[in-house]
Amino acid sequence: MSRIGKAPIPLPEGVTIDVKGADVTVTGPRGTLSHTMPEVVSISIEDGVASLARANDERQSRALHGLTRSLVANMVQRADGTWGAID
Repeated sequence: MSRIGKAPIPLPEGVTIDVKGADVTVTGPRGTLSHTMPEVVSISIEDGVASLARANDERQSRALHGLTRSLVANMVQRADGTWGAID
């Protein structure tokens, strides 16, 4: 069970996430970041909260689920300006 992957990602005011296929783009007041997600991980955004899900329970999928959630959460924090600068 991926505890990290199941945690929702709250979106701060002014930060948006756009999903086009496997490409995720996070835009905020500090800039724009993008990442290509693995095929086994999907993202949904509702009511200012992003959630990630995986297609199956294989070991590789579980690992990618937690990793992708961490990467997207860090992108949100950097775009918001609450964690480091985008340079």
